[in-house]
Formats: sequence, C-alpha cells, structure tokens
Amino acid sequence: MEDSNYIKIFTGDFIIVQRIIDELKAINIHAIVKDTTESARLAGFGGGILPGFQEVFVNKDELDQAVLVVQSITSQLDT
Repeated sequence: MEDSNYIKIFTGDFIIVQRIIDELKAINIHAIVKDTTESARLAGFGGGILPGFQEVFVNKDELDQAVLVVQSITSQLDT
C-alpha cells in the first residue's frame, strides 16, 4: 500500500485483528485488513510465510485514534 493514505497499524492473528476491527468500527474508523496468505491461496500460489496473520491499515487522518485502540487491546493481552 505504498503511495497511499493508509498506514499499517498492526500485524497479528485473526482473532486479535477482529477485535481491533470491532473496536475501530465502534469509534467510526474504517480499517482495511490485508491477508496475504489468503490472497495467495485464492490466487493458487499456496500459503504465505505466516499463515493466519493479517495486517490492519487505517487512513493517516485517523492514525492517532487507531493507535490508541491497538495499544489498549495489546496491553490487555500482555497481562
């Protein structure tokens, strides 16, 4: 996603990504999820290096709020 208004804020497994997406939607931030493993599989190329891992991108204008959401969720997981 080079030359884009979107920036990656998180890479992780499906379950955590879904939680982040839900929290972002709750504050009206629309994120994009990129799953290279699934994309490769659908194109017939097989799996990727980290199967099950996804990337979350948000618009640069919403970056500050989105990062706070990710930090809140990941800090809960660390305890």
